[in-house]
Amino acid sequence: MTTRIYLPATVADLAAWHAAGRIPSTEAGYLAPDTSEEGEYAALMSAAEDSLARLAGEPGRRVVVVVEVESAAGEVPLREVVAVHADAEARPADADPDEDLAWFATQEIPDLIDS
Repeated sequence: MTTRIYLPATVADLAAWHAAGRIPSTEAGYLAPDTSEEGEYAALMSAAEDSLARLAGEPGRRVVVVVEVESAAGEVPLREVVAVHADAEARPADADPDEDLAWFATQEIPDLIDS
């Protein structure tokens, strides 16, 4: 059985993970309380809040990397990423934290990093 984990990140984190071909740890991630759409959205937005905290009050983009893994611990190969959610563009530090994130397919990661 696979587990879906929502990992808070920044564009810089995503770039480093992409270059390394792996995510070093999933322990900072969020699990949905259930498989409902509401449960997954709650996990996504919790990870987005942590992503915002990683920006440390600076303008930028919230990023949430979604992985599906057999074990919810340890290093994850980048091929386990199923999607990335991120702000469509950099946003001011005081932007509404409840704004929804855009969805990006895994093949769009290089474009997301370069934008």
